[in-house]
Amino acid sequence: MPGQPKLKLKCPICKKPVAKSAEDFPFCSERCRLIDLGKWASGQYVVASPVQDAEDGEVRNHPGTDDEE
Repeated sequence: MPGQPKLKLKCPICKKPVAKSAEDFPFCSERCRLIDLGKWASGQYVVASPVQDAEDGEVRNHPGTDDEE
């Protein structure tokens, strides 16, 4: 839309500007893409999920979540 500022996208690893059309989007390069992949593989990034008790199958939420009883 005319008159609205353009959203400036930055590489999440090195913070350089990235075009949506970039081959490695949302990263600026293959190097930054691989650095990010390495962080996932080494456990530096994790997706939190509820802990399930193996004995009773009951799902318990992590401390600090809104679903605490």
